[in-house]
Amino acid sequence: MRSSRNSYSYPRETISTDIAENEALFRHLFKHCFDIVFQRVELSDEFRILMVYIDGMIDKNVFHSSLFQSWLLEKSSDRSDKTIDFSVLKEHFSALRPTHNEHRLKEITESVLQASLAVFVDGHAEAILMDTSGWEHRGVDEPASEMAIRGPRESFSETLVINTTLIRRRIQTPELKLDPVVLGSFSKTKVVIAYVDGVARPDLIELVKQRVSRIRMDIILDTGFIEEFIEDKSFTPFPQVMNTERPDIVAANLMEGKIAILIDGTPYVLLVPMTFWTAFQAAEDYYERFLYSTLIRWTRFILFSVSLFLPSLYVAITTFHPQLLPTNFLLSITSAREGVPFPAVIEALLMEFLFEGLREAGVRLPKAVGSAVSIVGALVIGEAAVNAGIVSAPMVIIVSITGIASFAIPRYNMGIAFRILRFPLLLISGALGLFGIAMGTIIIMIHMAKLESFGVPFLSPIAPFQPDKIKDVLIRAPWEKITSLKRR
Repeated sequence: MRSSRNSYSYPRETISTDIAENEALFRHLFKHCFDIVFQRVELSDEFRILMVYIDGMIDKNVFHSSLFQSWLLEKSSDRSDKTIDFSVLKEHFSALRPTHNEHRLKEITESVLQASLAVFVDGHAEAILMDTSGWEHRGVDEPASEMAIRGPRESFSETLVINTTLIRRRIQTPELKLDPVVLGSFSKTKVVIAYVDGVARPDLIELVKQRVSRIRMDIILDTGFIEEFIEDKSFTPFPQVMNTERPDIVAANLMEGKIAILIDGTPYVLLVPMTFWTAFQAAEDYYERFLYSTLIRWTRFILFSVSLFLPSLYVAITTFHPQLLPTNFLLSITSAREGVPFPAVIEALLMEFLFEGLREAGVRLPKAVGSAVSIVGALVIGEAAVNAGIVSAPMVIIVSITGIASFAIPRYNMGIAFRILRFPLLLISGALGLFGIAMGTIIIMIHMAKLESFGVPFLSPIAPFQPDKIKDVLIRAPWEKITSLKRR
């Protein structure tokens, strides 16, 4: 993907008073564009107009019913004064949709590309631009990647207006601000920076706006394009920007003082700043009773530790520290590994790579066969590998438990970070044993302690310790103990 290049060079700055000249100009601009419609209408012998719009991006119901009725009314008035006809025509259009006049060629062209109807009147060097956007779009469905047992079933869609409406329904106050920005020299993607005035810190708002405004690209298609530009550090496995498709999570985070970034064309919304503990907080934590939510949250912490350290601990103990295992357990593992041609670290790397391949294949395949192929593939390949003596049965069990534990992390991007770190920990455990695991863990902790997300320490409020903000980190305190909605 190329970075933003120089914008298109227009042949002139303003349009002409002659609609024939304007039509020739726009036909040249939109040459080889079959979806651009040029339609002339004669409202009277002396009053001719030209309409330019993109087929498929306008609301045909408004266009064919209300607009034509307005034109017929204007034609029946049989006026000859062009100035009066121009103003009356604009009044009719203004009654239907928001309109404004424009004489600059660049602005008219960009408005047409953004689903506006451009109306050129013969004898006038101005065009009437009316918002007639109305293309097909996906409605509000259930979240696909953030399923919850209890809670709202709404998710964002690819239409920006629908997404902002879902947030407005939950935060009904004029203090909710939605600042628009246009990014992408070719795509002209609409981006909205949302925050609650008086709740979000002014310096954070200004920092987000500065980083977003500095983005220079030809095209913006998804939140991932923006995320890499605005995060504090790119060379780290840990995400510093949270993404979600649930309006309730966005609304809760906005009331905590965070800032949301909405992009037209994608159902995912970015939230900043993000901390390490945010990855372990799911939406249903706040819809279930606090005891259950706290238990489930601690279960996630344990499973996270299992997914990150279990293969490395198995390799380190079986290779360097077998004395740490009970005798019967050690004999069982030794007999199972008898005949395996690879050392434990190579065996673990092979199985981990195979599991990651099966997981990726299950995601890319169609839903009807994806889960079946991944499950059957894991069973068949694992059983065949054990019977062939390539890997041991305990290693298959270890890798399977690790894979299941990794699915318990609510945030997918944070789960990817732990999947990446699992491989260097395996290598260092195979070389140095438990000492290598301890050293690797210390390096990871130092790295996380140095990370920041928009000026907020990545491990806060644990490091640095903030006792007034710890009610919704390791536990989910009862609502009467929480003075305001905490991060989800």
